[in-house]
Amino acid sequence: MSADQDQAVAAALLPLLGGAGNITGVAHCMTRLRLGLRDGALVDEAALTALPAVLGVVDGATYQIVLGPGVARVARAFEELLARQRAQSQAPAQAQTPAPAQGLVGTEPAATAEATAVHPATAEQLAERGAALRGAARQRNATPAKEVLRRIADIFVPLIPALIGSGVIAGVAGLFTTLHWLPALVPALNAISGGFLALIAVFVGYHTARVCGGTPMLGGAAAAVIVFPGVSHVSAFGQQLTAGQGGVLGALGAAALASRVERGCRRRVPAALDVLVTPTLTLLVTGLVTVFGLMFVAGHVAAAVGTAAGWLMARGGAFAGLLLGGLFLPLVMLGLHQALIPIHTTLIEQHGYTVLLPILAMAGAGQVGCALAVYLRLRHNPSIRATIRSALPTGLLGVGEPLIYGVSLPLGRPFVTACLGGAAGGAFIGLCSMLGTEVGSTAIGPSGWALFPLLKGNHGLGSTLLVYAGGLFVGYLAGFLATYCFGFTKAMLAELNAEEPGEAGPDGDPVATALTGRTG
Repeated sequence: MSADQDQAVAAALLPLLGGAGNITGVAHCMTRLRLGLRDGALVDEAALTALPAVLGVVDGATYQIVLGPGVARVARAFEELLARQRAQSQAPAQAQTPAPAQGLVGTEPAATAEATAVHPATAEQLAERGAALRGAARQRNATPAKEVLRRIADIFVPLIPALIGSGVIAGVAGLFTTLHWLPALVPALNAISGGFLALIAVFVGYHTARVCGGTPMLGGAAAAVIVFPGVSHVSAFGQQLTAGQGGVLGALGAAALASRVERGCRRRVPAALDVLVTPTLTLLVTGLVTVFGLMFVAGHVAAAVGTAAGWLMARGGAFAGLLLGGLFLPLVMLGLHQALIPIHTTLIEQHGYTVLLPILAMAGAGQVGCALAVYLRLRHNPSIRATIRSALPTGLLGVGEPLIYGVSLPLGRPFVTACLGGAAGGAFIGLCSMLGTEVGSTAIGPSGWALFPLLKGNHGLGSTLLVYAGGLFVGYLAGFLATYCFGFTKAMLAELNAEEPGEAGPDGDPVATALTGRTG
């Protein structure tokens, strides 16, 4: 999109989110705009999901709008618009601009009640079901554990663009090495791709302190001890330390401790001495604990993670792939997938790639196969078929929320059959790992076809690409067959394929035509 289009999308989003006064924070990951909201009831979700640029929404600890790969530019335009509107909101009349009428609180319950009173034969009704399911899941899972997972996501999500960039460059360097191309350039590419990973602990420490309420630079400085080469001259518990020992797990612990120490010092140190004493004590106490405790413990934990992953894929790869690929979509719905981020990062730090991500990506393949089967089974439902047509390209690229919340999850049984497709694809990749061909990803974030540039394994690039492509094919096929054969009861098919009275809109009415998928 151009800059004007980015600004237009931002301008369309803001009023539907309750205006500038309802936004408490703005962030983004690879495909989602993540927002903090004062009052979720002010969001006009029906109008929001109807915007062409919006691929879906996820209502969790933060309100997430799926915009696709161009989200960074839209986020920047959104923040600029937010700043302008807040600057203009000094006048009370401007500060109380209402949201569009169709999203006013008080009208939604009636609309929802009306939607549930008729049988669910349109994409609009399925979208309402998806919104209700998201809201119910959010209420059920508002627990301290979920708050911890949200913080983990807030720490690692900002690192994803750098991980992706480094991973792609590492893949290009590996390809050049395999093909013996530009040998003089390969060392430079390795340096560019490896620089971030060599210092990733510092960035993790910075963001950990930010999330934990400390000074980000102090968090980064505390974590920097872990990657400092001179730490190899220190012994702890009778063992010589090595630079990088403990990795991102040690950085998490060091920065969290630094934030806690800093807050304690702020409360107790006189204001006149605070600028000198607080940072000094924070780094000294945290540094000593890190060097003589955290690095040793975190190093053993990180080593255990790598060993466990290797053992799992070598001994029980097919079964492990079946479980991980089949359960990943429910984990995403519950937000529990965020707990895997430090594990992925640790594996990338240790081995150069994570063997878990390609297996988890098979969940998206099952979702795509499921959507194709739904498209064929519901031949007389133009509304749902239109939703699938618009969401399928992004699903192939690994952005599955539009298909999950717009199609499979509200329908019920197709969501289960999509998980079966993911399980089959995961089992295929796991089986190949058991047979000696590992497939990994040099970064986290992308999925589906978008993961191909990031693939790396223990054999040649050709074998790695072939195994991953085979997993996608198995996931597509299994998801399609499971959904086509078992995704619908006869009653569901009769209900969803029934033509609604008055379904066709009036001739010349583009809104009615778009809703029904008919031209007249």
